[in-house]
Parts: sequence; structure tokens; C-alpha cells
Amino acid sequence: MRTLTVPSTTPATIAPVSPGRQALDTALFQLGQAADRLDLDDSLRAMLATPRRSLTVSVPVRREDGRMDVVQGFRVQHNITRGPAKGGIRFHPRTDVHEVTALAMGMTWKCALAGIPYGGAQGGVSVDPASLSTRELERVTRRYVNEVLPIVGPERDVPAPEVGADRRTMAWIMDTYSVNAGYPLPGVTTGGSTTSGCAPERAEATARGVRFATLRAMCGSPEGRTVAIQGFGKVGAPTARHLADAGALVVAVSDSTGAVVNRSGLDVDGLRAWSKETGGVRGYREADPLSHDDLLELDVDVLVPAALEGAITEQNAPRIRAGLIVEGASCPTTPGADRVLADAGITVVPDILANAGGVIVSYLEWLQEAQARSWSAREVDARLRGLVENAFDTVAAVSAEGGITLRQAAHVIGVGRVAEAHRSRGL
Repeated sequence: MRTLTVPSTTPATIAPVSPGRQALDTALFQLGQAADRLDLDDSLRAMLATPRRSLTVSVPVRREDGRMDVVQGFRVQHNITRGPAKGGIRFHPRTDVHEVTALAMGMTWKCALAGIPYGGAQGGVSVDPASLSTRELERVTRRYVNEVLPIVGPERDVPAPEVGADRRTMAWIMDTYSVNAGYPLPGVTTGGSTTSGCAPERAEATARGVRFATLRAMCGSPEGRTVAIQGFGKVGAPTARHLADAGALVVAVSDSTGAVVNRSGLDVDGLRAWSKETGGVRGYREADPLSHDDLLELDVDVLVPAALEGAITEQNAPRIRAGLIVEGASCPTTPGADRVLADAGITVVPDILANAGGVIVSYLEWLQEAQARSWSAREVDARLRGLVENAFDTVAAVSAEGGITLRQAAHVIGVGRVAEAHRSRGL
């Protein structure tokens, strides 16, 4: 059996593997599994495993006290065979080129699985936005855009907000790009404009996609089903509200400050207000404290990892008791953990299916900008739901027919569609 391999070194010389390197190893492993099932030849495997473009730039940061720091920025375009590159931009101190490459690869399969004409990309700056003033963050953003300017644009590569970025960040990016072009180009980003009907919905699009995928996977009423959510930020917090609104009982959440649990169900709106006021969920009076590890191992119906990569590992997977895991984050489960969970009969709705809502609504927003039109929030939500549920049903059918996991089925479909696009173009 042919498999994709990655470079290795001996234990005596190896440094601790970075989370980004682990994420890339996971992405290559998942591609290799799909390539084996699709019987792809070695040349096509190599092409799909290699980014089309990978750019690393130096980004100087002038501090308010006059100091000058230099951080690294990245933009990786993994594949553009099916359309312009699409992917988020994150600001996080742990960001490196391996992590960005893994996320760009996952975006390629995600777009193909959702049936939208994008390729996969990802960008990032290795900096903690919380350590920067607003003016410093704006300087970093604008300088980063100037450095990656040659490879981005409405018909080439369309960024969107991700970890550490938001609508304000996208507005800075759009403005910087437009100044260089000499005329306004709102379509250079998604998730920042207020001119289209999608923009107000984009901030919670990923969470709404997680909701639709979760309800589809439950195969029944969510009423009274217990949910634990790791991560209470841009994805986790609105996911908690959407699932609670659907009738589920959100009993535990966590963020970087700690974790809290209330077996009778958390007041999600009250917790969000507390988190906004205090900077985190720790100390919330209407719940008991909990460790981060204990949250993952709670006896609940549904676990939603919605933080960063590598949360569920081969070490903690045997202690997970949730019957259903829905991946709100990208790459939260390692291949070793996948094997453990599958053996235990735990269903995992993979990231490229569960969190596709963000890129789907970005695509709808991009369409509106290109056509100078606007859809209502209800129309956007209906289109989002239809695309997520259709993708879920397709994945479930392939999974059942082949006797494989939902993750394996999702990658077979996504990788297969990109491979077919390569063949049809004679590549």
C-alpha cells in the first residue's frame, strides 16, 4: 500500500514536535488514507501533498514606545485547481508555516466537499494580538498585507478572519489592498464588509454550520441532550447558544482561563456576558470550576472541540465518554486518537464537514460582492443549511457503503473531487 511520508529524524536529534508540525503530519496522513482508497498514482499524490505557493515574510512591528520587533507572517495557497484560493488569516504566537500549510490543505478538501468553487489557502502572523495595542495591530496587519500583496486578490486569493482576527482586521486588509490598487475592492476579503446581506451573519457562520451538522448527526430531537464545548470564543460561544436554542443542554465550556460545569445546564447568555466582562469563563458564579482535561472527559452526549489543533490525542481519547464528537476547530483530533475513538464506537463529525459554515457563507458573500446584490439573512441561512446537510448526507452515505469513518469518507469525497479536477484539466 502506497502512503505519503514525511521527513523524520532520530530520537537523539529531534526537538519537541511543534503543534503546527503535528497538524501537518495529521493532514498528510489523512490525505494518504484517501489517496489509498482512491488508488491515486504517485504523481498525483505528490501534487496534492505539495502547496502550489508558500510565502514566508518578515513583518516589522513598531511599538508605541518606539521599539521595533520583527515577527513572521505566512500565506500558503495549497490548491487552486477548482477556483481562487480561499482561507483564513490568524494572529497567534504559535502560528508557523507547518500549521498554515495543514490548514490550507484542509480548506482545499473542505471547499470541494461543500461543493463550492474555491481552492484552499491559509495565512497567519506569529504574534499574540492581545499583546498589541490597536494601533500596533493595525500596523502589523497593513504591513503583512503589503508583503503578501502579489499573491492575493478577489480573483486569486480571498482571505477571511480566523483566530485572533475579526471584521476590523478585514477592513484594514481591504483598505490597504484598495489603496495599492487605486480604487475600492471590497471583494478582496470576506467577513469584513457591511454592504452585503452575508456580512452580519459571517461572524457566526461557522457556529451555525456546527449546529446544522450536530443536529443532522443526532438523528433525532436535541431536546435534553447534554453538550460540552472546548473553547468559548469566536466559534464555541455562538455554538453553545445555537445548540441551547435548539433544545440541547450545554453543561460545560472552557476557554484559556479555565473551564466551568453546571449539570443542570449553563445560562449561555449569562456566561457570555460574564466572559465579556471578566475576560474569560473562570469564576462564573452559576457554575462549578473544572479542569480542561476533565471537560474533554465528561459523560455527555456531545463533545464539541472548538479551540485549537491537537486537543484530542491518543493519550486522552480512551477517557472520552461522549458518544458524538463534532469538530468545531480545525485539526483537533490526531490520527492515533481517531483510531481509539473508532474502536470505542464514538462518532466523529470531521472538521472539514462540521466547520465548513464559515467558508460557505464567505462564498455567498463573495458572490454578492461580485454581483452587487444582497440576500436576506434568512436566505443566507437557508443556503448554508442546505449545503451543510447535503454534504453531511453524502458523507454518511459513503461512510455506510464503504464501512469507513465519517472522516475517511469526507476526505475520500473532497480529495476525489480535487483529483478529478486535476485530471479534467490535463494536469
